[in-house]
Amino acid sequence: MPTNKNAMTRYQILDELLSSRYHNYTLDDLTEEVSNRLAELYPESNGIGRRQIQKDIHYMELEGPFLAEIERYDVEGYDVEKQKNVIKHCLRYSQPGFSIFKKTMSDDEKYLLSEAMSLLGQFDGLPNLEELENLRLYLGLWRNNKRIVSFTKNPLENSNLFGELFTAISQKQVIELHYHLFSSPEVKKVNLHPHLLKEYNRRWYLIATAESDGKLLTFALDRINDAIPLPAHKYIPFDGKIEEHFDDVIGITVKEDSPLFKIVFWVSERSKDYVLTKPIHESQRTLRVDRVATFRKMYPHLDCGMFFMIECRKNYELIRELTSFGKDLIVLEPSAITDAVFERISDLNEEYEKLRTMSSQ
Repeated sequence: MPTNKNAMTRYQILDELLSSRYHNYTLDDLTEEVSNRLAELYPESNGIGRRQIQKDIHYMELEGPFLAEIERYDVEGYDVEKQKNVIKHCLRYSQPGFSIFKKTMSDDEKYLLSEAMSLLGQFDGLPNLEELENLRLYLGLWRNNKRIVSFTKNPLENSNLFGELFTAISQKQVIELHYHLFSSPEVKKVNLHPHLLKEYNRRWYLIATAESDGKLLTFALDRINDAIPLPAHKYIPFDGKIEEHFDDVIGITVKEDSPLFKIVFWVSERSKDYVLTKPIHESQRTLRVDRVATFRKMYPHLDCGMFFMIECRKNYELIRELTSFGKDLIVLEPSAITDAVFERISDLNEEYEKLRTMSSQ
């Protein structure tokens, strides 16, 4: 048995990779994946060589206690750098679902898994719900039919598309996305590395990078026609935490050229508790006493209510949110935001004036 450092960790990583039916891994792919994961676990490591992975696979297959059946097969792949199709010589376990590591669940683990499955089962858009139910029956897990958590329903949650995208992200698969614009029924195609499904204002969005140029793109699910997995294409993960890309905005529109504004606004006595308990943005905070005194002196008619600040980039969703409170929320600074709010309200007022004029004739 090999006694070199991190051998068991490598077997665990290889076991996961060889079990996957969502990817086609060559020996070089396996070497790169194992090296990357070892680097995350052991930053002081110097990576792993192709020859070592060959030895590990040989041990897992023929010499060790595992006796894993590993098949070799060829698929047509895609070389991003050369921009052409290539033949990939791949490896995987012959038997789907096989693993060299087996563990019997304890009663506590079964209970926790049952509760987790009950929670997942309430969300109709998750993939493989039928398989989830079959797994529950196979494991003999008790099913809790009482709904504990209720999600706001969205028609897309009942479609296969949500599940297909969920699977592509969780299994790190490149996809060929077919989509259309609201303004045109023409179906467009693009190869993507999907990273995140994000919900905003009861609509789901896919956040992904284009395979061609690495540009981060956003697609509303109601404009997606199909998502076809491309297992022979190498998936490139997002550099960093994708959730942090939206830290400085409200919604899903990120304008990189917009500065980060410190937005000060006043909220009426009637709405202040609502804004306190349901912040407009995660950065929201109340103003210091001295700043509140300054603003009350500048705007004596704002004698009640509360003053808040958020730090956000300007986008459509921000302005829409600030204007949604009507006269119960007044933006005080900076001018770039107050002007945008004023323009939106003025446009709305103009349309209602037209409506009133027409109705009085």
